[in-house]
Amino acid sequence: MTDIVDQQTRSRMMSRIRGKDTKPELVLRCALHARGFRFRLHSKHVHGRPDLVLLKRHAVVFVHGCFWHRHEGCRFATIPKTRSEFWQAKFEANVARDGAAREALLAEGWRVATIWECSLRKPEQVSITTDRLSAWLLIETDTLELGERELSRSRKKD
Repeated sequence: MTDIVDQQTRSRMMSRIRGKDTKPELVLRCALHARGFRFRLHSKHVHGRPDLVLLKRHAVVFVHGCFWHRHEGCRFATIPKTRSEFWQAKFEANVARDGAAREALLAEGWRVATIWECSLRKPEQVSITTDRLSAWLLIETDTLELGERELSRSRKKD
C-alpha cells in the first residue's frame, strides 16, 4: 500500500513530532511541581537525557510514548501497515536504546522511573500516576514503571 500523502507532506508531518515538551510530559511536570517536587529537564549530564532529573532524590523519570517506545501489551503500541520492516527496525532500536540507558543509569546508582503515555491520558489517571510516582520518589526502591495496566490493577485492589 502506498502512502496517502506525497513525500514532502509526510516529511513535514513527521518533523512536527517532538521528543521534548510533549503533552504527557507537560502534564506530569505540572502535577509533580504542584506537589512540591523540583527537577531539571533533559539534563545533558545524565546518561540518556531523561525527561526529569530529581537530584535531591537521585532519581530520573522517563515519560515514554506508547507508540514510539513500544509499551508492551498497550493498545497504543500499534505497527503501521506500510513499510512495516522499516518501522519494526526503528522500534527495536528505540527499545534497545531505552534499555541501555536504563541499565547505565542503574549501574551509576540512579533510581529510574518510566511513566507511559497511556497512564496520563485522563485527569483521574494523571492524579493516580502522580500519587504513585510521588510515593516512589519518597521511598528508596530502584525502579518504577507505570502504564494504564498498572493503574487498572491498583484500582481493582482498592
